Amino acid sequence: MTDAPVAAPPVALYVHVPFCVSLCPYCDFVVYAGAGARGPKARVDVFLRALRSELDLRADALDERFGNARPPLETVYLGGGTPSLLPPDAVAELLWRIRDRFGMSGDAEVTLEANPGPDERGDASAWREAGVTRLSLGAQSLADDDLRALGRRHRAVDVASAVAEARAAGIASVSLDLLYDVPGATEARWAATLDAALEIEPDHLSLYALTLDDPDAEGLTGPAGDHLPTTAGARRWRSRARPEQDEDRAAAQYLHATDRLAAAGWRGYEISNWARPGHESRHNLVYWDRRPYEAVGPGAHAFDGLTRRWNAARLDPYLAALTPRRGSAHLPPGGAEMLDRDTAAAESTMLALRTDRGVSLAVTTRSAVARTFEWAAENRLTELTGDGRVVLTTRGRLMSNELFLRLL
Repeated sequence: MTDAPVAAPPVALYVHVPFCVSLCPYCDFVVYAGAGARGPKARVDVFLRALRSELDLRADALDERFGNARPPLETVYLGGGTPSLLPPDAVAELLWRIRDRFGMSGDAEVTLEANPGPDERGDASAWREAGVTRLSLGAQSLADDDLRALGRRHRAVDVASAVAEARAAGIASVSLDLLYDVPGATEARWAATLDAALEIEPDHLSLYALTLDDPDAEGLTGPAGDHLPTTAGARRWRSRARPEQDEDRAAAQYLHATDRLAAAGWRGYEISNWARPGHESRHNLVYWDRRPYEAVGPGAHAFDGLTRRWNAARLDPYLAALTPRRGSAHLPPGGAEMLDRDTAAAESTMLALRTDRGVSLAVTTRSAVARTFEWAAENRLTELTGDGRVVLTTRGRLMSNELFLRLL
């Protein structure tokens, strides 16, 4: 029998910045685009006031709950949206406040997401001065045809320029996000994108299959939901894009990436993530290791080891709670769920299997999951390492969703 889940203080903090210059039609993140992000009607300043208020309220709650038992944060991740649209002095002030209220270890990993376009990526030197140690660039492709198809504002040459600027500024680690199974993209174009990515020498690659979900149909977009309603334009784009996707092509693209990156000496340390030695995302490893993390901003999710909590996605109620015209600020609307022992055990197993460390052999022989792991081994989805751990094969990574459904 596994131990019952227990609550613990966070070792990581996620900060969601929900602004973009434009909205990509495939994106389901909590994003407010256009006038809200830039110009005389921009809501960035009031959002930053609300964010500072939430940071203080969350820190107060943690102080009351855990007191001096709270460790300093090991990682901070500014995601979005496009956090690189923020003024550098605002990022510096946020990181100062986080350090003051939450504590940060001396070698903390501080990631900032940025778009590669010259008018969106900001000043890499300013990011380093503000305390950023890791830059994550939303490249998505290094083929201009793919970028146009995806509604991206930048071009392939901008990605190389952004990486070069980060290197010149002394950013310690640079990551690129890339999408495969892009509508109309060939296997040859995907191979060329990977080659081009390796040529500009980032430290980390996140490779994601383009997934066109329907958060409205899934019931995630209500007043307390963690997603925003899908726009009519995005719905039309997705209805045209879905028929152009192909599962077999996606699998071939993933297999090519696995072989190509292994040959180049990269470690595929998680299903969708590869790194040069020493450049694994410490923040994301907190998630996969199922360690506790705090989160602030619209739509952000937090986890304390026992309870999963989220803020509602809608910006107006978020601002109203944290910057009220009358009375004191209070925590924004959202939701929470407490995990029972069985759910926690299944989640822990699935998250561990996502990584190249896998799970111990003892975990796979527990009565609740033994038959599922026997099925996985029979179908060559798992293998046993020399040190007695069960990991996914490449075939297993491709079929991981089916395995995870059985584990649930």
